[in-house]
Amino acid sequence: MLLRSPPTPPCCISISQSRFLHNQSRRRLNVTSMANQSDDQLSTNGLTQNLAIAGGLVSTPVIAWSLYTLKTTGCGLPPGPAGSIGALEGVSYLVVVGIVGWSLYTKSKTGSGLPNGPFGLLGAVEGLSYLSLVAILVVFGLQFYQQGSLPGPVPVPGDQCFG
Repeated sequence: MLLRSPPTPPCCISISQSRFLHNQSRRRLNVTSMANQSDDQLSTNGLTQNLAIAGGLVSTPVIAWSLYTLKTTGCGLPPGPAGSIGALEGVSYLVVVGIVGWSLYTKSKTGSGLPNGPFGLLGAVEGLSYLSLVAILVVFGLQFYQQGSLPGPVPVPGDQCFG
């Protein structure tokens, strides 16, 4: 790396200094950096990215449906057959929180968020997860303000939601 002193006025530079400065300004510094990753790390990153993409693409619409239902009825999604819809709802919240956590961890370590992934889908899922988190905070806050509580995750007998 070349550190330069403050520029000298043109009247005070000799011809030899002028040639030296001209040659120095034309030099370029080529830096090559290559990270070494093993095949296990590459396949794990690819598998993790693909799972996050699939989970995020399924989870964000489920959360949107859940938040809409919560806002309009005061209850979450119905349990569904054998509790499958309620389980999908709960897992969707966990997936979104996991993606946001992974993004924040990556941001703290590298200074940038998650990589774009194939076709930019991981970046899209990351953005949708942040939007879902904001929507969760807003709807839960409004629900708590209007009703004084949030519905429980598991229906209990006598509860207003599916109890």
